Amino acid sequence: MAATLTMFLTFLVAGVFFLASMASVSILQYFEGKPQITVFFTAKAGKTEAEALDATLRTTGKVSATQFISKEEALTFYREQNKNDPLLLEMVTADILPASLEISASDPKYLSDIVQIVSGSEGVDEVVYQQDVVRSLLAWTNAIRLVGGILALLLAVDSLLIIGTVIAMKVALKRDEIEILTLVGASPFTIRAPFIFEGGLYGFSGAGIASLILIGCIVWIRSYLFSFLSAIPSLRVLLESATSTAFLLSSGIFFAGNILLGFCLGAFGSSIALRRYLR
Repeated sequence: MAATLTMFLTFLVAGVFFLASMASVSILQYFEGKPQITVFFTAKAGKTEAEALDATLRTTGKVSATQFISKEEALTFYREQNKNDPLLLEMVTADILPASLEISASDPKYLSDIVQIVSGSEGVDEVVYQQDVVRSLLAWTNAIRLVGGILALLLAVDSLLIIGTVIAMKVALKRDEIEILTLVGASPFTIRAPFIFEGGLYGFSGAGIASLILIGCIVWIRSYLFSFLSAIPSLRVLLESATSTAFLLSSGIFFAGNILLGFCLGAFGSSIALRRYLR
């Protein structure tokens, strides 16, 4: 029970941080794919200045995509956003709205460099960018990975020690049977295999229970997660339905991967103990 409980806690904590890390990565990739920098041009500037700036940015290799928004397109977006408020639409024309260039960086670390380039370009009136948002997400993702990795590693070492102790006790209790098997010519593998399988079974059971609980919790709070993360396409597909093919496939892969890893971890702990106590 001690060995199985320890493996259960190991995979429960590791699973929580793994799922949180994957969700954070998906959110970060979503924001990275969105335009992080918007350059607004002066009233007299337009497509010519935007094309020149775009060409300059392309040569740096730090930009993944750009999109020019003309005055007319800006007016269309403005009308769509304020269609329920006629008072805001009466006095607004395309002439008073600025043209803009939306820029997506190939990596968040290039945002500052791109801002410096566009700030001094001809015809640029204002530069707006989401550096703080991306940096915060990147910091959270790295923190989740670091803390989760350290906790999972500590619990994994603890699991190996407990399983090794349990198997060592089993070897001591079955010392007479092991000697008899050795005398009748049993191979080392025949003697070690039951202990290795027993250690693997502890890991298999603990990882399986932890995986089922994690999947059950996701199904239980799926509606909340969907309302919170539905803007992320990759997560929306997974959370849209608890019986969807994507969710079932992902859950199956997660469960199978966990129990296989649990079995291997338990068997490895048993092997360490056997190398010490069965020479």
